[in-house]
Amino acid sequence: MIPIRKVEENQQSQQRLLVLLFVFPVLFLVFSLFVKSNERTWMDGMFEILTSPGTLLTDFFEVGGIRAAFTNAALMGGVTLYLFKRYKVRIGGLSIAAFFTVLGFSFFGKNPLNIFPIFIGGAVYCKYQRIAIRDVLLVLMFSTGLSPIVSQIMFAGIFPPWIAFLLGMAIGVLIGFIIVPISSHMLRFHDGFNLYNLGFTAGIIGTIFTSIMRSFQIEIEPVFLVYQTNHRVMIVFLICLFLYLIGLGFRINPKAHRNYLRILQFPGRTVTDFPMLVGYGITFMNMGMMGLLAVVYVSLVGGIFNGPVLAAIFTVVGFSAFGKHPKNSFPVVLGVWIAAVFFGYDLQSTGMILAVLFSTTIAPIAGTYGPFAGVIAGMLHLALVTNIGGVHGGINLYNNGFSGGLVAGFFVPIIDAFKKGGR
Repeated sequence: MIPIRKVEENQQSQQRLLVLLFVFPVLFLVFSLFVKSNERTWMDGMFEILTSPGTLLTDFFEVGGIRAAFTNAALMGGVTLYLFKRYKVRIGGLSIAAFFTVLGFSFFGKNPLNIFPIFIGGAVYCKYQRIAIRDVLLVLMFSTGLSPIVSQIMFAGIFPPWIAFLLGMAIGVLIGFIIVPISSHMLRFHDGFNLYNLGFTAGIIGTIFTSIMRSFQIEIEPVFLVYQTNHRVMIVFLICLFLYLIGLGFRINPKAHRNYLRILQFPGRTVTDFPMLVGYGITFMNMGMMGLLAVVYVSLVGGIFNGPVLAAIFTVVGFSAFGKHPKNSFPVVLGVWIAAVFFGYDLQSTGMILAVLFSTTIAPIAGTYGPFAGVIAGMLHLALVTNIGGVHGGINLYNNGFSGGLVAGFFVPIIDAFKKGGR
């Protein structure tokens, strides 16, 4: 059993946590080698992924094949953990959320080529401000939600190849430089009730970049390229991964199941670092349970486990270490579901599944103000997320984070206005 109180200070325990997380990219790589697929070769698939514009929704299962997509995710996950080790990042709630978000979005939108210049820009910012990269590394990881800007400029045929490559790199560096100070200011808008703060920040930046491009008569073509075949082995694979997390919870804390209700007491508003508050055992158990619930939901509505859906599931799992749990997530999900039924949306479509799963970004609203407020927030979220993608042209992968920030910034002050007394 890992002594919870000593994990934060104990370097050996931190290394052990890195190893436990490293199981995910290793298993992704193994899965990519053995999964049966009749698609293009691995090398051709990786080339297609690296040179894809990557705007919403560009499913890497469809672009490069399942094997190449899992290889890309394994590579991105491995690089993320290497950076954690290299810069001695504490394995806490936010770093776990960052790891799983990068891992998930490597199935649609992110690859080593389009995130590289953003990290370079972040390094330049750190040098300019004379701060340690470690202090902004997690922000930079989340900021890769804007990586499609880099790929769009490089590979959409807007400019001649060499000019496109250099311009794409330059804009990626610029994004990495400016996003750290902008993100800290954007947190004030939604007051911590939107867990995907970088999604809101990326939405603002993406909207500005898209507007500038449109001023030059450069239009970003809408994309909806998704994989439409379910593989039963993939569902089994996901279930095994989340059972592994629950098993870790028991291994770290044999009494985690008895103390699990403790985690449900937290509203989830930023900053809610579950490993620090309740320990790693309960946190991993919560992550595994949320992952299984997501898999069950997608299965019940008859959805396809494609790249974007896997991104949503792993993001939910990651943020289950940083604010999400069944109690504060369910009312928001219910609100989205009710609105979807009322307006006649197809619940099994990829877009609706993403809206349901990613809507948990505003789970803190339900956690703070109660289930009814959560249901209303979920309904508002669906109204926004189905209409706001055109504003940023799809170059912000965190479309739901953008919508969640707007919902929180709009709805929370209204709730407070009708409350008697403070929060």
